[in-house]
Formats: sequence, structure tokens, C-alpha cells
Amino acid sequence: MTKMEHHLHLPVIDKDWWRGAVIYQIYPRSFQDTNGDGIGDLIGIAQRMSYIASLGVDAIWISPFFTSPMKDFGYDVSDYCDVDPMFGTLADFDVVVEAAHQFGLKVMIDLVLSHTSDQHPWFVESQSNRTNPKADWYVWSDPKPDGTPPNNWLSIFGGPAWQWDPGREQYYLHNFLVEQPDLNFHNEDVQNAILATTRFWLDRGVDGFRLDTINFYFADKELRDNPALPPERRNANIAPSVNPYNHQEHIYSKNQPENLAFLKRFRALLDEYPAAACVGEVGDAQRGLELLGEYTSGPEMVHMCYAFEFLAKTKLDATRVAQVFDELGRVARDGWPCWAFSNHDVERHTSRWDLPPAAQRMFATLIMCLRGSACLYQGEELGLPEADVAFEDLQDPYGKEFWPEFKGRDGCRTPMVWEASNQNGGFSEGFPWLPVSHDHLNRAVALQEEDPGAILHHYRRAIAFRKDHPSLIKGEHGGVFAYGDVLQFTRTHEGETMFCAFNLSDTPSLHGMPPGDWLTIGHELGGATPSPDFKLHLGPWQVCLALKQD
Repeated sequence: MTKMEHHLHLPVIDKDWWRGAVIYQIYPRSFQDTNGDGIGDLIGIAQRMSYIASLGVDAIWISPFFTSPMKDFGYDVSDYCDVDPMFGTLADFDVVVEAAHQFGLKVMIDLVLSHTSDQHPWFVESQSNRTNPKADWYVWSDPKPDGTPPNNWLSIFGGPAWQWDPGREQYYLHNFLVEQPDLNFHNEDVQNAILATTRFWLDRGVDGFRLDTINFYFADKELRDNPALPPERRNANIAPSVNPYNHQEHIYSKNQPENLAFLKRFRALLDEYPAAACVGEVGDAQRGLELLGEYTSGPEMVHMCYAFEFLAKTKLDATRVAQVFDELGRVARDGWPCWAFSNHDVERHTSRWDLPPAAQRMFATLIMCLRGSACLYQGEELGLPEADVAFEDLQDPYGKEFWPEFKGRDGCRTPMVWEASNQNGGFSEGFPWLPVSHDHLNRAVALQEEDPGAILHHYRRAIAFRKDHPSLIKGEHGGVFAYGDVLQFTRTHEGETMFCAFNLSDTPSLHGMPPGDWLTIGHELGGATPSPDFKLHLGPWQVCLALKQD
């Protein structure tokens, strides 16, 4: 065999697979339990891989399954290189990777690098005294002369971001729970240790990472006070309005310029592997898109960032979507966003925006047409509403802190519903860690599979439609404009131009087609066809998709 022939037999690796990818987010506690303890596990994910593949998605993102005391349900890691026994073993994780790869799916895992659990051996050592080898691995500070914390920073989970440690007679920083001390990324040993754990998972076959709170890695070296944020600039994108965290402009507690150099180191590590990719979660209510631009602009930065703009409480209308893309064009022209309407931290968008079925279908089509990559959260494809979890069943510390004004995140974390034949929806034979919503049972996968009109099939069609049109995966956006209730844009890639119009309202709209010869497509998604006068008569929540004819 000649060298040339040999090369022809090598599988083609698409390093750009992430661009325009559809990523299915799995919250492992609530996906599928196989051993009857009421908590989902890794083997459960492997068992359901054929269902996930049937959706047509490109990748799965698994929320944390690492060893953890579970104060924040796995976002408090005590061992970055092992699986918590409640989810299984490293061998089980290998089974998940193998199953995914057999179906052609990529596996992304959730790396929580900004903080660890207070039970992590690194913190236990750091806490022991001021002179140990890891003494400087976390953000420690002496008190002010009057004994109060070193500055005014607040925790997202309520109260000050500083916790007094009587052993060291110092405060340590925690942007989240007291049990989640922040790592000190100014220390290069910390960076090296973090990169070593990242390599561990890459060597185990993962295809990429979701980077939790990517903009929190560094805190201001001088620990300066954050300024107050004027009320008119506040929003509830990151934390509910009842949380005083919204009263500060977080220019010192996060978003530090030193982060860019570390992210370049992280990307360089990923580039040692054939096609590893990452998506960073940018948690910032004021500068989110700007940071997305900084973090994703260029081949030496992270691949994409997860934007919060469409996770907000405020219902999305055409004007808001156009505003977001206008700002994105100004501050992140070369960046690559990853959009989501729902995730494990926010109320499910069906309930959050009070969407009727037609609107749910329209939004599913919309997210498949926007420039960027897309994340779907487990159960979103079933049109699940937010579950109503009673206070006595609540597990989330965030909800307990701010109840009842903010009920926490458990309503979107209840178990996945596979079948309606038992009260646990086929999730578990045991007592589930959160109650299965009875309202969800009649939306179970098995029932929707049998119903041609179910939203599950619409999601499959919308994902397949995206897959069939390169302009929707990697194409440029022609201007994103709002005309009343109608959102309009074009997508163009390598000779294919698609016109997209969406009526984001419950009333009919009249809209003009652009000049030129257009072939309307997407009828399987309920797409409209122009009338003989080239006007689009869009019904409530209706879309029009058309290809430009040469």
C-alpha cells in the first residue's frame, strides 16, 4: 500500500465538529437509575444512548459526576479524577464513552475548576496552616483590623463571599457555597494541577468539556471592593432579583484579565488531541456577551461560550432576539456562542415563558436556525414544564435560602420520564431523590413515540433540518431584524442562502419576502408559503424558511 493509499483509509477527523453542533445536556442524577437507589447513574446514561442518538444530536454534555459531598450536587468536587460511587465507577464512565462513540456521539463533561469542595485533599492541606505546600492554593486573606472580611464581595448563594477559618485565622473566598472554596489561579501550581486533571479525562476518551463559571477563575490580586451597581442596570440573568448579589458590579471578584492567558494554556492542551473542544459558561449579568467575545475570538482561545441571554425570565420577543444579535455583532463579532433556552439552573422555558404547544415548536425551530451551537436540556424535547416541588421535598440549598420568592433549581431537575406505566416514569424502581412530576407522566417518551403529533418528533425534525443545511450549521448571519413580532435573518454558507422568518407572538402577522427567487422549505416544521403577492401570512408562532434560487 502506498503512503497515499494509506492516507485515504484514515478516518477524516472534523476538528470543527463543535461549530453549529447540537449538544444534549444530561443531569445524571435525574436521567436513568439502574440500581434502584433513586439516583440516576452512568450505566443508565449508557442504556439510553440509542434514544439520545435518535434525536439527531452531535454530542452529550454530562453534568458533574465526580466524587463529591454533594452539597451543591456535584458542583463541589472532592476528587477531579474519580466517579462518585452514587453514579458508578470509572469503568462505568468508560462504558458511557464507548456507547456514545458507537452511536457517533461526542462526550463532553462538566469541569468545575473555579472552586473545589472543602473536603478536597488540596483544601484540607491548604487549610491546615499558613506554611504548607498548598497554603497558597486557595484565596486566603487576613481580616480587616476590625475582624471583618477583607472586602465587600458577596456569594451567589447568599451572604458574604468570605468564610472565617479559625485554624489559619484568615478568611477564604467562596463565590458559591461556604463548602466551595475558590482556587487561587494566580498560583501556577494550581493551573498545572487543573490542566493535569483535564488531561486525565482527555486520555480517557472524552471529546470536550463544558467549563463551569469560566469567568470566575481569577479574583483581583489586591482584593479590591466591588462598586455598587445602579438599580437601573440590574437584571436577574445570573441570580434572582431577591439576591443582593445583583447589587454589585463584579469587576474585581471575577472577569479578571489574567484569565485570558490561562484559557490559552487550556486551549493549547486541548489542541494536543485530535478534535477536543470546550464551551465556557460565562456567568455575568452585565458583560456576558462581551466576555464571550474575549474568550472565543481566535484559534488560541476557547472554542465557544455558553450565553445566558436566552435563559432569562423575560419572555423572548423578536426585538429582544435582534438586540442580542446586534450586541453580539458589536462585542463578539469573531466569537462563537452556544445558545440554550433551558438548563439545570433555570426554570424550564415552557413554564418560564408560558408557552403553548405551537410556541414550543417555534422556539425549537428557532434555536436550530440561529448562528452558534445549541444546547438542549434533557426533557426539553418532551416539552416538559417546570415541576412543582414542595418545600419539604426540596433538595437545593439555593432554593432553601431564598424560598418562597425563589424556589431553587429542583423544579427543572426532577427525573426524566420514560414511560407512564409506573409512578416513577421508568426512571427508577426505587424512591427517587426528587419526586417525579405527575404532570410529566403523560408526556413520557414512550407515549410521545406513539403520537405522530408529539413535540418529540418536532424536535427530531428540527434537528434533522439543521443537519441538512450547512448554512444553519456554520453559516454567517445576514442582519437579524425585528419587524413588529416577526424576527427575520438569512444564513449563508458556501453558496447556500436561507431566509428565516419567525412570528414570535400569538397573533397573525403579515411580512414581506425579500427580493429574489425563493423556494420555501421546512413544511414538515409547519413552515409557511408566501401568497401570490409575495406576502407572508404568518399564523401565531409560525415560521417561514426558504432557500435562495440562483
